[in-house]
Amino acid sequence: MDETLKELGEFIAARADAVSEWHVAFGELTVMVPASALVALVRFLRDEPRLAFINLTDIAGVDWPEREQRFDVVYHLLSPRQNVRIRVKVMTDEATPVPSITAVYPGADWFEREAYDLYGILFTGHPDLRRILTDYGFEGHPLRKDFPLTGFVEVRYDDEQKRVVYEPVRLGQEFRDFDFLSPWEGTEYTLPGDEKAKS
Repeated sequence: MDETLKELGEFIAARADAVSEWHVAFGELTVMVPASALVALVRFLRDEPRLAFINLTDIAGVDWPEREQRFDVVYHLLSPRQNVRIRVKVMTDEATPVPSITAVYPGADWFEREAYDLYGILFTGHPDLRRILTDYGFEGHPLRKDFPLTGFVEVRYDDEQKRVVYEPVRLGQEFRDFDFLSPWEGTEYTLPGDEKAKS
């Protein structure tokens, strides 16, 4: 399989001028491309008869906060004709938008909205770039690695006020203090209901 993927990578790199790098790892072909050439590359991958990557499976974001271009936008495509998958990666930062591929794959619409909502990745040319999973007044992007684990506010419906209420996050339960190293070891004492288990 790796030989097939290497041949495919060489074919794509030879025909698509903008491919900056490609490699095969763990049985998968990954192609790196600058954002400016993304739309042309995915159109080539879809329309070239030898390739026919007609299925957009997923678009995902990856956050690398220590990098200057902290985000990878990762596109997963499938070619039923070749029975092969390909991964296309584009690097960007918080301010530099990535061109939308909704003109090539209309199904990219909600995937790009999700990447915008959860990572703050901007897409130019998107027909309706707005939040899709978080609340309207939500601040920040929850899948960024610098986003606080508990968030800033919690939302609940207040039955007395008959409306949604935003409140600062508070942890309602104290952290548990287990008195043994491993959860498989169990306790030295007998828990209620386990009287017969140790006999």
